Amino acid sequence: MISVPVRIVDPSKDLNSYGLNSVDWKERVESWRVKQDKNMMQVTSKYPDARGGGGDMEGTGSNGEDMQMVDDARLPLSRIVPIPANQLNLYRIVIILRLIILCFFFQYRVSHPVRDAYGLWLVSVICEIWFALSWLLDQFPKWYPINRETYLDRLALRYDREGEPSQLCPIDIFVSTVDPLKEPPLITANTVLSILAVDYPVDKVSCYVSDDGSAMLTFESLSETAEFARKWVPFCKKHNIEPRAPEFYFQQKIDYLKDKIQPSFVKERRAMKREYEEFKIRINALVAKAQKVPEEGWTMADGTAWPGNNPRDHPGMIQVFLGHSGGLDTDGNELPRLVYVSREKRPGFQHHKKAGAMNALIRVSAVLTNGAYLLNVDCDHYFNSSKALREAMCFMMDPALGRKTCYVQFPQRFDGIDLHDRYANRNIVFFDINMKGLDGIQGPMYVGTGCCFNRQALYGYDPVLTEADLEPNIVVKSCCGGRKKKSKSYMDNKNRMMKRTESSAPIFNMEDIEEGIEGYEDERSMLMSQKRLEKRFGQSPIFTASTFMTQGGIPPSTNPASLLKEAIHVISCGYEDKTEWGKEIGWIYGSVTEDILTGFKMHARGWISIYCMPPRPCFKGSAPINLSDRLNQVLRWALGSVEILFSRHCPIWYNYGGRLKLLERVAYINTIVYPLTSLPLIAYCVLPAICLLTNKFIIPEISNYAGMFFILMFASIFATGILELRWSGVGIEDWWRNEQFWVIGGTSAHLFAVFQGLLKVLAGIDTNFTVTSKANDEDGDFAELYVFKWTSLLIPPTTVLVINLVGMVAGISYAINSGYQSWGPLFGKLFFSIWVILHLYPFLKGLMGKQNRTPTIVIVWSILLASIFSLLWVKIDPFISDTQKAVAMGQCGVNC
Repeated sequence: MISVPVRIVDPSKDLNSYGLNSVDWKERVESWRVKQDKNMMQVTSKYPDARGGGGDMEGTGSNGEDMQMVDDARLPLSRIVPIPANQLNLYRIVIILRLIILCFFFQYRVSHPVRDAYGLWLVSVICEIWFALSWLLDQFPKWYPINRETYLDRLALRYDREGEPSQLCPIDIFVSTVDPLKEPPLITANTVLSILAVDYPVDKVSCYVSDDGSAMLTFESLSETAEFARKWVPFCKKHNIEPRAPEFYFQQKIDYLKDKIQPSFVKERRAMKREYEEFKIRINALVAKAQKVPEEGWTMADGTAWPGNNPRDHPGMIQVFLGHSGGLDTDGNELPRLVYVSREKRPGFQHHKKAGAMNALIRVSAVLTNGAYLLNVDCDHYFNSSKALREAMCFMMDPALGRKTCYVQFPQRFDGIDLHDRYANRNIVFFDINMKGLDGIQGPMYVGTGCCFNRQALYGYDPVLTEADLEPNIVVKSCCGGRKKKSKSYMDNKNRMMKRTESSAPIFNMEDIEEGIEGYEDERSMLMSQKRLEKRFGQSPIFTASTFMTQGGIPPSTNPASLLKEAIHVISCGYEDKTEWGKEIGWIYGSVTEDILTGFKMHARGWISIYCMPPRPCFKGSAPINLSDRLNQVLRWALGSVEILFSRHCPIWYNYGGRLKLLERVAYINTIVYPLTSLPLIAYCVLPAICLLTNKFIIPEISNYAGMFFILMFASIFATGILELRWSGVGIEDWWRNEQFWVIGGTSAHLFAVFQGLLKVLAGIDTNFTVTSKANDEDGDFAELYVFKWTSLLIPPTTVLVINLVGMVAGISYAINSGYQSWGPLFGKLFFSIWVILHLYPFLKGLMGKQNRTPTIVIVWSILLASIFSLLWVKIDPFISDTQKAVAMGQCGVNC
C-alpha cells in the first residue's frame, strides 16, 4: 500500500496564507505533479495492484519523498513561539497589582503633606507622579511579548532548490561611513568582507558603501578590500567559516579545528591569516599616510586631483569595484557587486546628514541593481552570521507576512565590551525585553542598523492588509471581546483601504502595482500626470520606472549604458528639491535620530515590523566603552527624541484615525518623552541631600497601615523586575546596569538634550552632529575604559554625588550631636542618599579612572568613614576636661 503524507488545508483560510497563489509556486507544484505521475506510472506498471491498495510495493521512496517535499514547502517559513502562559499571566497579574498599589500609595502621599517641609514634599510628589507615568508608558507595551523561530530549510526548499535557478529575491546592502579617522577603515573593511562572503546567491547581493566624508582614504581602503575579497570569499565558503569578518574570526579564542574535516584546512587557514596580516599592513599604511594632508590636496594614481578634497563642496562620485560583469575570485567564481558612493555636496544646500546619505543610496541602488529589499548596517556592524539574509527572507518572502512587513529588525550585539558592562553598552534590557514586547503588537522600532527593509515601504506605499488586520487593535479586542458588531471607525478604515489615499498618503496601493509596468500603464496614466510623479520621486525616469518593479530588477526597457550617468544624476545635491524625499519617502528628515521617525511613519501607514533573534546573533558591532564617549552617544539619541517631540511627527498627536495601534503609539510616545524625565530625576536625586542638610524629610511619620503600602510598593517593583528577567532570560547584572545607567544618563545627557532641544526650537540654535568614535583598543584590554575625557556632561552627576556625600556627613554629624533619638529618622534619609550613590557608582568609577590596585569603593568609603570618625573625635574630644568644655560653651558657675 502506498503511504502518502496527508496535509489538511483549512478551506476558510485564504490561499495566500499557504503560498499557493504565486506564479512561481504554481509552476513548481506543476513540475512536481508531472514527476509524481511518471513515478506512479512506473509503479503501476510494475505493481498492478498498487492503485487498488493491494500488494506490497518497493522502490516508492522517491514518490513519498516528493510528496513530503511538497508538504514541507507549504508550511510557513517562521512561527511565533509564545512565552509560557504560567510566566506571562503571573507577570500581568503583578503589573495590575502594582498599578493598584500605586493608586493607594499616591492617595496616601497626596493626603498626608509634610507641613514643616511643604516645598520638599510637593516637589517629591510631583516627581513621583511623573515617574509613575513614565513607568506606565514603558510597561504596557511589554504586555504581549513573543519570540519567533525561522525555518531556513523550508526557505531553501521553496525558493532555492539545488540544481535549479534560485528564486530568492535580490537584496541591496548599505554601509554608511563619514570620517575614516573616527571610524577606522579596517573596521569598515571587515564589515564589507563579511557582506561579500554572505551565504546568498552572489548575483542577488549588492553592497553599496556610502562615504559621506568624501575621503580618499575610504576609497583606497575599499579598493584594497575588493582585492583581498577575491581570496577571502572562496576560503570562507569552502570551509564554512563563521564569522566571515577576518579580524574577528582570527581573534576567536576557540578550537578552530572543530567540525573541520578537510586535510588542507590548516594549511589554507595559515596562508589566509598571513594574507590578512599583509592586508592589515597595507590599510595601516594608508591610514598613516592620511594623517597629514598635502597643501595642494590629495591626488589619485593617475595624477589627477581627488574630487573630494573639499568634503563640503565636491561632485558626486561612484566607483564599481566588483560586479556581475567582472571581478572573479581566485576560484573563478563571481563575486557580489561592490559600489563606492559619495553624493554631491555644495554650499547652500541642506544635506540632512545620515538620512540624506541613505536616501541617496536608495536611488543609486534602484538605478544600478534595484534589489527588492534593502539592508543597512553601520560601518562597524559586521555580519556575524552568514545566514543573516536568509533569516530576513523567512519573513519578507513569506506569503502571509511579506506583503505587510516593512522591515525585519535584528538586535544589536557588541564586541569589545568590558566584562561587567559598566555603562550598559549592550542595552540588553531594551533589546531582549522591550523589543520582544513590541513584536507582539505591531513590531519593533527601527534602531538604525541591522535592519532589512521592503523597498516598497520606503517608497511610501501602503501595505496589503486583510480584514483581520483592519479590525480594532488588540487592546480593544482584549477588553471588549472579539466577536462584536463592527464599529463605524473600522468600516471607515476598511473603505479607506479600498480607495486611493490622499496626497499626504502614498500614491498607489500595493495591489495596484503587483502586475508590473505593462499591466499598469493605462491605469497609471489615468491616475496622475508625469508632473505628479516627478514631484514625488524626482526627475529621473529610470528611477521612477524602477519603483514599479515590486520584485526588484532593472526595467527591461532600460539602456545599460545610461545607468551610471543616471546614478550620478540621482545623487546630485539638488535632486530632492520640491519632492517628497525625507517627508513621505525614504529616511525621514527632521531629527538626528532619523531611525525612529522612519519606522514611525511606516507603522502609521499600517505596516508591521518583525523582530528576528536567531540563536546566533546575525550582526555584531562596536560601542564606545569610555564614559565621555558613551554620554555623548546618549546625548545624540536623546536630542533626536526631543526634536521629534517638538515636530509635526510627534506620536502624541500625529495621525490619529490611522492604522497605528494604541500600544505601539504608547511605545513611541515613551521613546520621545523619556529625556524629560531628567528634570524630575535630578530633583529627586538632590532631595535626600537637602533633607539631610536641613534635618527635614519628604514623608511624615507613618502608621503601620501606611507602612504596609510602602512595603508592598517596593515588593511589587522587585516582583515585576524578577518576572521580566524570568520570561526574557536577561541576567540580573544586566538589569542592574541598565537601572544604574538610567540614572547616570538622566542626570547628564538627557538633561542637556532637553535644553539643547529647547534652544533649537525656540531660538533656532542648532547643534553639530558628532560621529561616535568606534572602539579600536590598541593599548590593551579595555584601555579606553579608563581614559578620562573632560566634557560638560560630567558636571551635573558629579554635583549630585558631591551633594549627597556632603549631606550624609552633615546628617551623621547632626545625629551625633542630637543624641540617640535622632538616629531613627536619619536611617530613612540615609537610605535614599545611598540609593542615589549606588546608582551613580559606575559614573564615579569613570571619574576616578584606573587606580593603582585600589578599588574605587575603598576610596569612597575611606573618605566617608574618615569624615564620620573626624566628627566623632570632635564630639568626644578626650583631651579637654569637662570644666574647659563648660567654659567653652559659656556655662560659667559662681566662680566665673
